Amino acid sequence: MRWQGRVRGTRPWAPPSAAVPILLLLLAACTSAPPTPPQSSPPPSPAASSADPSASGRRDPGAYWRPEPGTDWQWQLSGKLDTSVDAPVYDIDGFENGAAQVAELHRRDRKVICYLSTGAWEEFRPDAGKFPAAVLGKGNGWKGERWLDIRRTDVLEPLMDARIAMCAKKGFDAVEPDNMDAYLNPSGFPLTADDQLRYNRLIARLAHGHDLSVGLKNDLDQIPELEPDFDFAVNEQCAQYEECDAVSPFIEAGKAVLHAEYELEPAEYCAQSRRLKLSSLRKEYALDPWRETCAGS
Repeated sequence: MRWQGRVRGTRPWAPPSAAVPILLLLLAACTSAPPTPPQSSPPPSPAASSADPSASGRRDPGAYWRPEPGTDWQWQLSGKLDTSVDAPVYDIDGFENGAAQVAELHRRDRKVICYLSTGAWEEFRPDAGKFPAAVLGKGNGWKGERWLDIRRTDVLEPLMDARIAMCAKKGFDAVEPDNMDAYLNPSGFPLTADDQLRYNRLIARLAHGHDLSVGLKNDLDQIPELEPDFDFAVNEQCAQYEECDAVSPFIEAGKAVLHAEYELEPAEYCAQSRRLKLSSLRKEYALDPWRETCAGS
């Protein structure tokens, strides 16, 4: 994630009630033993292990849908969903779109990716009240959002599993988990690269546990370690920051890199995108229906 590169539309609803975290604090106050502080490297929880496809009878990770390098796509996270864009892959907000919208795209022979934030808390989501205050860190640069303590998988795993299950129930084909590089940002927690690797792999296991493909969002430094766990990548502004070579492990593995630029003109990056086989778009920061592809550039 880049501060200037991950922009979403305004949400119309108010935050859910904070009753759940207050209740949790009251229950904690009634116990005689103080809470155990989070460890930098917590052991995997039983639920995480059960989400491993090899342990649950799910498909082999190699069998999940993988968009091929160069596959065209549309990325829309704000405004009324435009299902008429001629692109075989759509990436849309998982909370703001329902089964009917996914089914409509499927009728048009589109694969549909479910956008979720897995590394940051958002006050405008309907499940915001289920996140205890102890896992909420500093703001991530966007109004109403705060980094999560990704070490606390005991708290976050069931919450993220519920979100991914929602995507599966609505009929999505894949998940785009956002805010997957908290360890590189001032989160308010002493997060390490190992913490991030463990958490990102957990999110991948949860998605595969629901028979969904999963993409790695940004987190360029950890691509060599994480590529085997993910089915495609989503990248913002690698051309602007001269980082596109870093995504090559996905391309070499036959997996698409869904790439967006905001400030460069297509003529400034499309030649490189073709050479690297990136799936490149130019988008407005609002991520509304408008897009510009490399066709003709």
